[in-house]
Amino acid sequence: MTPAAAPPIAATRPALGKRRPAHRRRLAVLGVLSAAVLLAAIASLAVGARALSPSEVWHGLFAASDPDQQRNEIRLIVQTVRVPRTVLAVVAGMALGVAGALIQGYTRNPIADTGLVGVNAGASFAVACAIAVFGFAEPTQYVWFALVGAGLAGAVVFGLSSLGRGAGNPLTLALAGQSVTIFLAAMTTAVSLSDKAALDALRFWNAGSVAGVGFDVIWPVAGLIALGLTLALATVPALNLLNLGDDVARGLGVNITRSRITGIAAVTVLAGAATAACGPIAFLGLMVAHVARYLAGPDYRWLVPYAGLLGALVLLLCDMAGRLVVRPGELDAGVLVALLGAPSFAVLVWRGKITGA
Repeated sequence: MTPAAAPPIAATRPALGKRRPAHRRRLAVLGVLSAAVLLAAIASLAVGARALSPSEVWHGLFAASDPDQQRNEIRLIVQTVRVPRTVLAVVAGMALGVAGALIQGYTRNPIADTGLVGVNAGASFAVACAIAVFGFAEPTQYVWFALVGAGLAGAVVFGLSSLGRGAGNPLTLALAGQSVTIFLAAMTTAVSLSDKAALDALRFWNAGSVAGVGFDVIWPVAGLIALGLTLALATVPALNLLNLGDDVARGLGVNITRSRITGIAAVTVLAGAATAACGPIAFLGLMVAHVARYLAGPDYRWLVPYAGLLGALVLLLCDMAGRLVVRPGELDAGVLVALLGAPSFAVLVWRGKITGA
């Protein structure tokens, strides 16, 4: 009996050996993506209506106030304009990328986006109310209303999806999200049409931009995004099992309700914080989640960090492109992301129809 047991053990060795090259390849791709984000962030400091050389960027980063007017102007451009928007593009892009991957995993819907949980609509409605009711006109004033609105909308969507016989079902979550989104969109339209200042501010905010936000907003938002990323990483093992089916996951000891609550909370925090700071940036999470799945496969232990890095990279590149295509003016990053994302969405639907998915 002992010799008969030996071959299966030996047969597992090649399989284990095959995992090592795959593991190394995934690590290599992760390193390449990290380097690409770093290079794009450095380039973001130099690109704009006024192009800066590497030496000027270096001076602008570390110099104090300079009596030379030109050098002082470079310092102000780098430290007060380009560094904040670069940092915001990285953290917001990472948040939206991870949120996009998570929402697709928890809903088992390959064309799901972060707007599905109502955070975009909740943030927009809160901004409209902040301007129309309280007269706030600056992004630093109404960004906190957007954050609260996004969080409340996400909580309402999850609460509705937890009621009734379909509680916890991905389809119930999608239907609850669409219902809340449609209602809040109608309320936002009603408020903005009744107040010209709210309409004008929403027209700018809804375009989605990483410009014009200071570190007084970025640091608290980055803290919330760090919390959301921590929750996201904590849910990854359970999410891998949930995608095998609820019955299998339950049999393997996963608390399905708790896992879904934690996962949707992570999506709400990540998407809500990013949307509050930048405005709604459509299609980013949807788009990068599919690229990450192509590169990493279905394992969310790799898919989630890939999606985060890809989100940061795409948002950085779109922000830089927006500074160049209409120089000396700028095109909002959210517009360029939508120009990339809309065709990507159409291709996904088209391929789904062809394959019968």
